[in-house]
Amino acid sequence: MSQLVDGSAPSSVVGGSIDFTVYLPDGYDVPDGIRYPSLYLLHGRGDTMSGWAHEAGALDELIASGAVPPLVVVMPDAPWSERSSFYVDSLFTGSGTGVDSGAAVETALTTELVPYIDSHYRTLDVRAARIVGGNSMGGAGAVRYALTHQELFSVAIALSPAVYVPSPPSESSTRRYGAYGVGDRLFDQGRYDALNYPAALAAFKPALPVHLFIGVGDRESVHPMPEDAIHDLDYEAATLYNRAKRVPGLTAEFRVYGGGHDWLLWDAAFRDALTRWASLPH
Repeated sequence: MSQLVDGSAPSSVVGGSIDFTVYLPDGYDVPDGIRYPSLYLLHGRGDTMSGWAHEAGALDELIASGAVPPLVVVMPDAPWSERSSFYVDSLFTGSGTGVDSGAAVETALTTELVPYIDSHYRTLDVRAARIVGGNSMGGAGAVRYALTHQELFSVAIALSPAVYVPSPPSESSTRRYGAYGVGDRLFDQGRYDALNYPAALAAFKPALPVHLFIGVGDRESVHPMPEDAIHDLDYEAATLYNRAKRVPGLTAEFRVYGGGHDWLLWDAAFRDALTRWASLPH
């Protein structure tokens, strides 16, 4: 049977440890030396590493049916900046604001967690066998990691990604918790521009190809003011797709589902995305 196991990786970057839950497929405990592809699933804002754990049943079904190969799935916890880190390295100090100072979350996950997993679990330590995915804030993180850490990831699964161009709407949590802050400023537009996906697309290396699966609902995060329609997540996701597909070395596909910003949508999209990943040339 498959297993869900909690673990932690030591971190000098964020201090203490990086906690995670890992899904180990049926047969993993047999000492046969087989190594597995790995999937990193990033949770949404305010959620925990347990957010993705309920997909263990879907993973069991997809693997048992042969739709996807057995794989190791890592679900890191991201408690930093009051769980609104957006998986980036924050330069916010927190001084005098009542908000926790930021952390170098991106550096910790990409330079500490990934090597720890590869050295402690039977994963394939090659980019072609490593996927990153996420929902909402985690979807934005998945986009960033796949575009800026091409040496690590070859596929991204971005479900309802909370990506905004050229700037997030005024009520967005990207502005309130310091993820894109500098010093004592909770939000800095220059820092946001540097970390947002248009900058990553401009610096993309075609020699390390990436495939991007984008899934979004047709009724999620609707902004009431007409001038804010460009920030509805279906609009933003379509913008991401249309920009990404024009970048050499980057392939993309876009799926719109009926539904809102919830697990009914993400459950269906997750199954579709994994099945599509399995059909890609490896």
